[in-house]
Amino acid sequence: MVNVIEVEDVSKQFKIHHERHQSLKEKILHPRSGSSEVFRALSHINFTVSDGETVGILGRNGSGKSTLLKTICGVLQPTSGEIRLRGSLAALLELGAGFQHELSGRDNVYLYGSMLGFSRKMVDAIFDDVVAFSELEQFIDTQVKFYSSGMYVRLAFAVAVNVNPDILVVDEVLAVGDERFQAKCIDRIRHFQREGRSILFVTHQADQVRAICDRAIVLDGGELIADGPVADSLRVFREHLLGDAPAPDAPGAPVDVHIDAVTSPTGSFLVRHGTPLHLDVDVTSERAVSGFFLLEVFTRGGLLVSRSDVQASPVSLIPGSNRIGVEVAELPLLDGVYEVNLGLVDRPGGSVLAWREQAATLQVSYDGRASGVIELTPAIRQ
Repeated sequence: MVNVIEVEDVSKQFKIHHERHQSLKEKILHPRSGSSEVFRALSHINFTVSDGETVGILGRNGSGKSTLLKTICGVLQPTSGEIRLRGSLAALLELGAGFQHELSGRDNVYLYGSMLGFSRKMVDAIFDDVVAFSELEQFIDTQVKFYSSGMYVRLAFAVAVNVNPDILVVDEVLAVGDERFQAKCIDRIRHFQREGRSILFVTHQADQVRAICDRAIVLDGGELIADGPVADSLRVFREHLLGDAPAPDAPGAPVDVHIDAVTSPTGSFLVRHGTPLHLDVDVTSERAVSGFFLLEVFTRGGLLVSRSDVQASPVSLIPGSNRIGVEVAELPLLDGVYEVNLGLVDRPGGSVLAWREQAATLQVSYDGRASGVIELTPAIRQ
């Protein structure tokens, strides 16, 4: 299989200046005043992306994700190392990158197209499709400085996907749009996948990585700490969220909590639709801690079916071994195989105490004739 992106031993450094000279006079009179330090944003990054592969990039803020994408797209030059591309590339980097605020949306479509190597005639051919996809017909002749963040994304994404690149690079901008437009963008990305195009996809939403990516890369502090199957990389990503927590003796310090095993009282994860689901989760904790339990259910294709209400699932652990009983009173799932992820967090929306990807695989059987993922039982009134 041909590699369309090759990142070989890439590092990127920036010089950060402190107490910089405010004028030429000051620099001449005090040539040695002021100071600077070198910040290493990327350190010896190596990976490849094959033709037709979709790769997700995960990492906390400041991990180097955006810097990496900018070096791949040529916006930044690496301090050392080499990046090789095969084929045309279209990039959606930070919000509004490449747009001229004083120009209209129409003018920016032509400007962006020319940056990607398109002639005016070629942009003419795709212009109507760009406007239709962006849903900005009535605003296309308005200066983009008056656009909302969502309008920026809609126009930029519409241009990027309609120039039909061999490689599409998307850097978290989809989080800005509304849910309906996000779904529309994901649908277009899936269309690209079916056509065999390559995609680099950065997002904070692990659900999207699980749903559309073939593999995932995790960055932390400018270093590549995981590169492999999505489930494995997500586990590393979740566990690494604790990496900058306080020292063990400090107030609010992290507790060593581990999900050891997940079992079923029946000895099997074969369950029938509409019957109760019970799981026993064995957890080890180094000391007493209170938190909240989280359960996620996904289809085999990576579609999130449901996530439990964290606030409704408080747990208290004692030092040593604990067993948490998890009960779903009536399983609404239809026929299929489903993956279950389990976790413990210190508070709703807070830090992860423990996490286990694909903790259990459910085989659900259904006697009815409905199709889909879950059974709906609407009350009909006439």
